[in-house]
Amino acid sequence: MTESTITSKGQTTVPAEIRERLGAVAGTRLVWHLLADGSLIVRAKTRSLRDMAGMLKAPKGKRVSIDDMNPWR
Repeated sequence: MTESTITSKGQTTVPAEIRERLGAVAGTRLVWHLLADGSLIVRAKTRSLRDMAGMLKAPKGKRVSIDDMNPWR
C-alpha cells in the first residue's frame, strides 16, 4: 500500500509507483471517482482527438498544391 499526504493547500504528490503504473507524466489529467462506500477510484484521463487539436505544427518550407502532387502518383 502506498500513501501520500495532503498539504494545507489541498495538494498531494502521486507516488512514483502509482505514476508508473498509470503511465502518468507531467500534464497527465486525473479523473477522481468517489464511490458511495467511501472508496476512491483515480484514473489517468485518456485524451480525445479534440484534446490533441493543435499539437502538431504545420511543416515548414514550400507548400505543394494538389495539382503539383498528381505527377507523383
